[in-house]
Amino acid sequence: MRGEPSCPKCGGRVRAPGLFADSWQCGVHGTVHPVQPVVPPSVEALVVVTNRARVPVWMPWPLPVGWLFTGVACAGDDRSGGRATVVACSGPGPLGGPGELLLIAEELGVGLGARYAGIPGPDPGPGMRVDKPPHVKVLAAGRPTPLWHVEGTPDDRAVFAGEACGLWLWAVVWPEQTGLLMYDEMVLTDLRDAGAEVDLVPCGALSPRLLS
Repeated sequence: MRGEPSCPKCGGRVRAPGLFADSWQCGVHGTVHPVQPVVPPSVEALVVVTNRARVPVWMPWPLPVGWLFTGVACAGDDRSGGRATVVACSGPGPLGGPGELLLIAEELGVGLGARYAGIPGPDPGPGMRVDKPPHVKVLAAGRPTPLWHVEGTPDDRAVFAGEACGLWLWAVVWPEQTGLLMYDEMVLTDLRDAGAEVDLVPCGALSPRLLS
């Protein structure tokens, strides 16, 4: 389990602000919003992230049958606030076997979504063909939100991306066929607005996808 902040774009080590820079620095990507250490999933961990976040903390709510919340992380520090969030959920895939879903909300250029998507990034780029009709639609904070399948990603996952609340929304699903979940008019709730309902979120074991 990662015990120190890391680069949202590559997962590498970052240097804290100091004498020569007033921002977090990655040796490869320069100035970044650091991903804070990942901790085991719990309601308390969710509350920490939702209190820090300046972007939505998306979760399917209600969760698909048999699915559990399996982790949360954010990119940003105490000064800047959370500029990207990722929520992991795990459960039975629609065609059998285990499935995993990461939902990422982020500001332009943070690069966390592209990292989990397995593409260079920092944003969806030409792999998101917005000149074609969207592949799926979700309901995000009560608003119909189109998402496009992102091309050029590894074969082991399905990646969708779009815009919600003026920010990137990514859905990364393993294995690829579990992406069928996204065609079922999924309802996403911003947990910053969930209030006491956060206490009802069922927690499972930490998803290893958050550590990749």
